[in-house]
Amino acid sequence: MSEALSSLGSYVRERLADKVIDVSIAYGELNIHVVREAIVEVVKFLRDDENCRFVSFVDVSGADYPAREDRFDVVYHLLSPYKNLRVRVRVQTDEDTPVPSITSVYAGADWFEREAYDLYGILFSGHPELRRILTDYGFEGHPLRKDFPLTGFVEVRYDDEIKRVVYEPVELKQEFRNFDFLSPWEGTDYVLPGDEKAKPN
Repeated sequence: MSEALSSLGSYVRERLADKVIDVSIAYGELNIHVVREAIVEVVKFLRDDENCRFVSFVDVSGADYPAREDRFDVVYHLLSPYKNLRVRVRVQTDEDTPVPSITSVYAGADWFEREAYDLYGILFSGHPELRRILTDYGFEGHPLRKDFPLTGFVEVRYDDEIKRVVYEPVELKQEFRNFDFLSPWEGTDYVLPGDEKAKPN
């Protein structure tokens, strides 16, 4: 398997030399780091080239690295049932620079790109309908970013009396607590009933 991936990686690097930043193998998959502006051309090549045939689109996901200048990775997973191989294609971008949409190559990327936009704030140029898909109307921020606050300022619920969705200040039902996670049998200074019969090891 790794021999096939290695030869495919060399082939892709040779054919797409100016569009590929790096090629490596990890976790049984070929990883291709691509120039952001070339993503559409690269996935089209991977789909159509006779030596690749990655005709099955699996997903698009995001990853957030706030310390980097280009804080987001956009990761594409493709499958070649003809070659029985998987490939992971990755581009990097920042909060303001859009990544070209691959919906013209894989129509199934539509939902996943909208999801990455909604949850990370990653922008995609050329997307047919880039708008929120999972969060509520009027939601502020992007919940999968590492700097997203753990508690918000409002909570949403449906009110049966007025028959509509209402926004209210967050009310925590109990204070945050720290737990020591010791079982009651390990963290006590006294003998629990029945323990006096246990023989020490």
